[in-house]
Amino acid sequence: MATYKKRGFKPKTKAEIQEFDEQESTTAEVFSTLDEGASRTEEWVSKNQNYILGVIGVIAVGVLGYLAYVQFVQKPKEMSAANEMYYPQQYFDQALGATVAKDSLFTLALEGAEGKYGFLDIIQEYSGTKAANLASYSAGMAYLNMNNYQEAIDYLEDFKSEDAVLGALAKGGLGDAFMQLNQPSEALGYYEAAIAHSANEYTTPKFLYKAGVTAMEMGNGDKATGYFERIKEEFPNAEQAKNIDAFLGMAKSVQ
Repeated sequence: MATYKKRGFKPKTKAEIQEFDEQESTTAEVFSTLDEGASRTEEWVSKNQNYILGVIGVIAVGVLGYLAYVQFVQKPKEMSAANEMYYPQQYFDQALGATVAKDSLFTLALEGAEGKYGFLDIIQEYSGTKAANLASYSAGMAYLNMNNYQEAIDYLEDFKSEDAVLGALAKGGLGDAFMQLNQPSEALGYYEAAIAHSANEYTTPKFLYKAGVTAMEMGNGDKATGYFERIKEEFPNAEQAKNIDAFLGMAKSVQ
């Protein structure tokens, strides 16, 4: 076993001299190997310098190009799209609260008027922006209210959002559209997706109720009972909880 040598150590015995020489030789070999590796690295860098600089240049140009695109193209596009949303959104909001001419107001929201864009124009002209994504939601809901269920499905499926309420409403809207098309299995799947999207006092009891009613219509009393029990236990103050015992009784009678 090698022994730690103090500074100024001089081997005296033959064995110590041999061990000292071996350690000196090993150290020399290590430094020699490092020198050879460094030389090979320097040689490779020297031979491939133009290639390396080219790669660095391409990366730099790509980064600068992306930053320029975001700053001078994407941001102005987002701002312009957001401004365009103001006009159709007004008609959409009016239609939701109207008692007459609802379809006419929804049509104005969808198609625009007086030189102003509607939701459909924004989706086409500002594709990839947040405003265009939101316009897909609004267009889908407009078509749903106009009883154009396939169009509602097409646009709501294009809408993507992590927002707790809007994301759930979009999935629930898809459920409503499929239910109107007499496709309860697909409807139930979307109601369940709406429930799973987020837990809140507004959308969760709403779609638990719709899921329960749909499950009953499909003859699945156990599943319906589970949904109605969740409303009773988790959301006792929700609108859907008012007559929940009656629905629980109906669900439990379904075989």
